Amino acid sequence: MKQAMIFAAGLGTRLKPLTDTMPKALVPIGGKPLLEHVLTKLVSEGYDDIVINIHHFADQIEQWVAQHPMHGVRIRLSDEREGLLETGGGIRHAAPFLQDSDHFLIHNVDILSNTRLADFEAHFKGEATLLVSDRPTQRYLIFDENMRLVGWTNVKTGEVRTPYPEVREAFDESYTAPVNAIAVQISPFFRKQGCGPYSLLAFAGIHQMSSSLLPLMERWPERFGIMDFYLSICREHPIYGYAPDDLRLMDVGKLETLDQAELFVNEIG
Repeated sequence: MKQAMIFAAGLGTRLKPLTDTMPKALVPIGGKPLLEHVLTKLVSEGYDDIVINIHHFADQIEQWVAQHPMHGVRIRLSDEREGLLETGGGIRHAAPFLQDSDHFLIHNVDILSNTRLADFEAHFKGEATLLVSDRPTQRYLIFDENMRLVGWTNVKTGEVRTPYPEVREAFDESYTAPVNAIAVQISPFFRKQGCGPYSLLAFAGIHQMSSSLLPLMERWPERFGIMDFYLSICREHPIYGYAPDDLRLMDVGKLETLDQAELFVNEIG
């Protein structure tokens, strides 16, 4: 058994007006809904026990899943109709479906990629592994020389979140120098080198989590973000990043990306 969870509960506000009448998960790309693209990828790589969380137009996703059975694959729905629980809360709510395996994959429904999930799974280590890439953005995860997660930063505002005082000191010193702050935003070399032994990489919306972390979520509020959770525990519980050199990734989150997404799907096969 290989388990995965698909985040499909979001409101899809950046895809309005399409999401005024349908969930983001059913927005079509190349004639197929986003959910089908992700499910097909998961099933083709051996995932046979899949959980999908639902909230926005949940009935439509329920109906689509019922009308598109996949042979040999168990699909269960984690119902968040009563309130959207964010990414961390969504995992905790789905824990009864996920706690029987050693670890499971989590995949955002609006992420398309050429990721070979078997390779990603082979690189699972610690208690969670995050797929990351070197690409320009404002918010980065901070990793040490062993690719262990040690923090997060917003290079536009200079905000740093980390349980490690030495990481905060390194980045606080960098952000006091305007030249360095600009370099973080525009230079691939600076992003890779970061400050001292640290590198900055962008989260790709796909990660693996050990079921051993699920009990730690019980003390959290009903709604919380998964990255808040990871950052709070990364000092005591090893969390790593994996950055394949050939990763191609697209976040289908805005109306203007839909045409590009269709071309992207055709290119990656």
